[in-house]
Amino acid sequence: MSATTEETAAGSGGPAERSRARRRSDPWKVAFVVLLIVAVLTVVTWVLLGSRLLVVRDVEVTGTDRLDAERVAAAVDVATGTPLARVDTAAAEVRAQRLRLAESVRVSRGWPATLRVEVVERTPVLAMRAGDGFRLIDGDGVRIADTDKRPANYPLISVSGDPEGSPAVAAAARIVEGVPAAVGRRIDTIDAGKRSAIGLTLQSGADVDWGTAERTERKSRILTILINEHPPGPERHYDVSAPDMAVVE
Repeated sequence: MSATTEETAAGSGGPAERSRARRRSDPWKVAFVVLLIVAVLTVVTWVLLGSRLLVVRDVEVTGTDRLDAERVAAAVDVATGTPLARVDTAAAEVRAQRLRLAESVRVSRGWPATLRVEVVERTPVLAMRAGDGFRLIDGDGVRIADTDKRPANYPLISVSGDPEGSPAVAAAARIVEGVPAAVGRRIDTIDAGKRSAIGLTLQSGADVDWGTAERTERKSRILTILINEHPPGPERHYDVSAPDMAVVE
């Protein structure tokens, strides 16, 4: 072997030597990649949590009718300037749901600078007497509004005790919400003194033994058939409490 060939071989080294050289250089590459990742994470964390770029600048409230949007925003209680990433949306929802007319509230982040608040308001289902006037309530018995005159298109319910949280009110609401419109618009009053023996009075004066709120769909079909075959009147009585053995008098 010539001198030139020996020098070339010595300079280039064999496979084992080249592998050792690569291993010696790898730690620097790994260190560089680690530092780069740390730097990127640091910047992202700062942008999300520490900078003024992604902070709450606006609270957007939707779904309100009876509720005032500004009151909802105040109930959410998230200050402008708070980093969006730091907002505890679950806690904000709990605070807003304390509003009497809020049935449910969903709080979400609208990047880059909006806090979104979606409200589902309570809706009236029944009316009841309240002093010298009337009150609209939902299925949980929660007061929606008061009025001097009886509200149209809402059955007037009589119930013992506090209506809010009353199982009897809940049962009556299930009936009203479950019957078809052809039956629902005929209901004038509901006696929910006992949720196991709910009674209806139709606008014609006929009365209906409904029983519990169970099997409302079937009871509605049976009552519709009975009304068509035996038109209602002040003396008419329907009993669909046991729909498989319905009675009309």
